[in-house]
Amino acid sequence: MPKYIVEREIPQAGNLSPLELQSISRKSCGILREMGPQIQWVQSYVTMDKIFCVYIAPNEDAVREHALQGGFPANAVVEVKAMIDPTTAE
Repeated sequence: MPKYIVEREIPQAGNLSPLELQSISRKSCGILREMGPQIQWVQSYVTMDKIFCVYIAPNEDAVREHALQGGFPANAVVEVKAMIDPTTAE
């Protein structure tokens, strides 16, 4: 199943409290439960003004539907074509 990176522009995201991040996470998980197991949230990285999320989904439309239902921005959704890390150099 394809993997996607979602870029969410959220001003001051890095200043969200742990409680606010928990609330966002709970909302996301609730929508994912309703959408079914074909879409999975893997993890997210919070920076000062953006959140980058990793999803496994059948297609970009499913990722965008999750964002729409949650009221989350999805400024960019890109499919991962390959993954590399330091061991790739070996």
